[in-house]
Amino acid sequence: MTDRLRAIAANLLDPVVSFLARLGVSPDMLTVLGMLLHFLFAWLIATGQFVWAGILIMVFVPLDALDGALARKTGRTGNFGAFLDSNSDRIAEIILYSGYISWFTQQEDFLAVTAAYAAVTGSLMVSYTRARAESLGYNCKIGLFSRVERYVVIVASLVLTAFIPETAAFGLYLLAFGTWITVAQRIIHVWRQAKAKNVEKSS
Repeated sequence: MTDRLRAIAANLLDPVVSFLARLGVSPDMLTVLGMLLHFLFAWLIATGQFVWAGILIMVFVPLDALDGALARKTGRTGNFGAFLDSNSDRIAEIILYSGYISWFTQQEDFLAVTAAYAAVTGSLMVSYTRARAESLGYNCKIGLFSRVERYVVIVASLVLTAFIPETAAFGLYLLAFGTWITVAQRIIHVWRQAKAKNVEKSS
């Protein structure tokens, strides 16, 4: 699902990428800008402006695909750009969840605060398990809650607070559960690959 969504986004954003390439915009600049925008999203959440936060995330986060596409378009691909992009994505999520923690702490809803903590740590672990597995030569592109799916849940749960205020907290519960399920899926997936490789070596 994630790869299909990214392919669709790449086709839709190609004219924008071409325009930015002509302007001489740096891919790393877009990466950092995308991360910094999460301070705005977090502030909106921390002040209870959930719908606006959801709308702006829905508008700007898909533009995250621009930096990689721009790097390929301009021939500026390299290890540092990929490194910066991966780390910026993780930092962006940490910033975003700080908004949830701030808001629900003010509301003294400590169950939601706990869920926000579980969701952000789960999100980081989802990314780490894949990165570590791939560094060891294993395939790990599986799981329910990759980054795209996580942001879909975040946007939907924030926008729906216009009709059902409780959906912001519900989204956190879903993210907390889904991210750690994904971590478990990836660990099991890599364990199976490692087991199969050991069988091959012994045969």
